[in-house]
Amino acid sequence: MTSVPSNPAPTIPRKTIAIGIALMVIAVGLFASMNMLVKVIGNEYHPFEAVFFRNTIAAVFVIPFIMFSGGLGTLKTKRPLGHGLRALAGVGGNACFFTAYQYIALADGMAIAMSVPIFATLFAVPLLGEKVDWRRWAAIMVGFGGVLVALDPTGSIGPGSYFALTGTVFWALTIIFVRKLSTTESPYTIVFYYMITGSVIAACVMPWVWVTPSQSVLWLYLATGVVGALGQIAMTFSLKLAPASVVSPFEYTQIVWALIFDLAIWGAVPAAATLLGAGIVIVTGLYIFRREAQGKK
Repeated sequence: MTSVPSNPAPTIPRKTIAIGIALMVIAVGLFASMNMLVKVIGNEYHPFEAVFFRNTIAAVFVIPFIMFSGGLGTLKTKRPLGHGLRALAGVGGNACFFTAYQYIALADGMAIAMSVPIFATLFAVPLLGEKVDWRRWAAIMVGFGGVLVALDPTGSIGPGSYFALTGTVFWALTIIFVRKLSTTESPYTIVFYYMITGSVIAACVMPWVWVTPSQSVLWLYLATGVVGALGQIAMTFSLKLAPASVVSPFEYTQIVWALIFDLAIWGAVPAAATLLGAGIVIVTGLYIFRREAQGKK
């Protein structure tokens, strides 16, 4: 989900905005691929092991990009606590979703994850002091209704759905923490410290959950880290080139990728409740984006 927002410029060429949109679509495709790889690895390995490899490999992979963009000097920070909170939320979100995908299809998890902007808007009131008008409050309530539909309360709800919902809350908190950090920190600083701190957090759990991966799984972990890093980089530049209010709605294309992977790899077809709930959440999320964009004018 969105990690590094940017401040929109007064006037941005259409070509630049188009590139920003394309990078966002690529980014969410890469994130969906990362989730697919974790699901392929299966439940023989603990989700925190996947988080550890994902963050550690991504941190190493992103270093050349940092050196090219200004060197280690860009990593100076006066807000270690903020980076720590962002890492805790990010690791919690990834661990929850990696666990969820051991139980449910990618599309089912993404249908719930699409409510991240709704939760982020809700948390922005007490944590950022943002004002939310009655229209956005109404959209939030409708969006929560969509989440309940996607959870399918008719009887098939299980631990996977609960993990996905908890992960969604963590991801929403991540957006809030990044918004605070972005006032003083560079995008690469935020991304790098998340990778490093997330690796340390996950490493603390390794003595209790470690299972030595096979060679084939090591390659999958490597791919997970590289794909995750490329997704972060693509999203960073997307939000640097175009306003967040323009490119963020394209994050919803992630559910399309999830549907494709589910059908192509596992032959899974989403339930009607999943599609209906996702549709409700997407519509309300787009409305919230629109209201936020209007409020900034």
